Amino acid sequence: MRGATRVTGAVGCAAIVLAAAGCGGGGGGGGDTGTQDGVVRAFWTDPQNPIEPANTNEVQGGKVLDMTFRGLKRYDPDTGKAENAVAESIETSDQRNFTVKLEKGWKFSDGTPVTAKSFVDAWNYGALVTNKQVNSYFFEYIEGYEDVHPEKGKPKAKKLSGLKAEDKHTFTVKLNQKFSLWPETLGYAAYAPLPEKFFEDHDGWLEKPVGNGPYKVDSYTKGQSMKLSRNGKYAGPDKPKNKGVELKVYTDQNTGYTDLQAGNLDVVDELPAAQLKNAKKDLDGRYINQPAGILQTVSLPLYKKQWKGEKALLVRRGLSMAINREEVTEKIYHGTRKPATDLTSPVLKAAGGYKAGLCGETCTYNPKKARQLIKQGGGLPGGKITLTSNVDTGSHQQWMEAVCNSINDTLGKSSACSVNPVPTFGEFRKNIAGKKMKGLFRTGWQMDYPLIQNFLQPLYYTDASSNDSGYSSSTVDKLMDEANAAQESAAIAKFQEAEKQVLRDLPAIPLWYQNGNAGYSDRVSGVRLNPFSVPVFTDIKVK
Repeated sequence: MRGATRVTGAVGCAAIVLAAAGCGGGGGGGGDTGTQDGVVRAFWTDPQNPIEPANTNEVQGGKVLDMTFRGLKRYDPDTGKAENAVAESIETSDQRNFTVKLEKGWKFSDGTPVTAKSFVDAWNYGALVTNKQVNSYFFEYIEGYEDVHPEKGKPKAKKLSGLKAEDKHTFTVKLNQKFSLWPETLGYAAYAPLPEKFFEDHDGWLEKPVGNGPYKVDSYTKGQSMKLSRNGKYAGPDKPKNKGVELKVYTDQNTGYTDLQAGNLDVVDELPAAQLKNAKKDLDGRYINQPAGILQTVSLPLYKKQWKGEKALLVRRGLSMAINREEVTEKIYHGTRKPATDLTSPVLKAAGGYKAGLCGETCTYNPKKARQLIKQGGGLPGGKITLTSNVDTGSHQQWMEAVCNSINDTLGKSSACSVNPVPTFGEFRKNIAGKKMKGLFRTGWQMDYPLIQNFLQPLYYTDASSNDSGYSSSTVDKLMDEANAAQESAAIAKFQEAEKQVLRDLPAIPLWYQNGNAGYSDRVSGVRLNPFSVPVFTDIKVK
């Protein structure tokens, strides 16, 4: 369903980005710039791009969008379920043609009203190829996307043919195929509305973004901080319980953690891996460790001859059984990761889609069975395998070495698996896109929205946007098509059927679910993380 234009990174590498953000190195940090009464001081790093909904696909910019915008839907910070926000209703009789009615009374922070045109103009802008928006692929479900965003050449149109404002508070959407769960995706920031100022003075808007969320941007100094205050025009129910938020820029997680302990910061949601073991004690219990919509996997290049066929499948299954997930997660991550037993995340429990144990014995450590399967499959290609990832961020070097050690111990050969570190994320992605992978390679995923569809279709549908392994199954494609055309409960069941088939074919090996972690000062209360592992800033109270 998704096209091949997507790069695993927006979200596909989003798990990577989450670990990467704030690990820029070079020491330094926000330092103490003074305490403002009622203002929450939070750890942050400069976003990759200027803040705008369709051009922000990493965690730090996403935090700001979450505070300054509200779309048609909003994801409940506890359950992850999609709830109406600006939308009064989204109705369809055929899962393809939708009528959207807006709740009246919503305004942007500059006082201008949020209308149907605010959404239609924003989506058309985000989809148009010449605007070079990194989140443009989110609009590919809408009819006419291929005309405004061709893979090659100039666009044939500037507006999506399937999008039309009917009146001030109503617009219609026609999709290019049935997708019953489409309304549930509309809490993602790319679908946010935009005020007229965005189009009239784009450069000026980028300097000081104007949204319709609970906060408004007051100032941003790159390398120092972004200051936000309460948006008095905000129409939503989740009004801030504080006077504002100062996002303080750090280039090193350890410096941020030290400032948190010293009372110079109130919230740090990216704790250094080396501090996880002692964080709860260091912070006197002011520590959060909870499931997040993040899954870590490793994939194999099924486009390579040595990884095709039934014998190669036996080897893949054997490699999965050779990994002692319990030992790796405990020794390196100290309870902040849990061995994965399916291809989704525990945060989908409420929304539907998560099913523990779906991977069965394939994801269970069994050295004896692992050796048997690998032998039956003809052994590792060339007698050895590499595990590849970028190592400029996070703890990738450590866990890769641990996984390889587990495989080597299982096979009784110290050189069976070796780590192939790639210096930078950019180089790593270039190699994946160029189909240069030869063995295991890291393919983490952070959800865009809490649906089983998001964990499966972008990764395992033939020619999908983030299908890095080259996996293709007509059975899986058919099940996903049927799921998209079905009503919600039936759709989830169909996606789970597809997931079972993917796990049987095993193009990717599930490793572990990643938790969200945070620490906070004794100056604040009500700190919690949403299912995307982002602080719910509106709930934080300053003492």
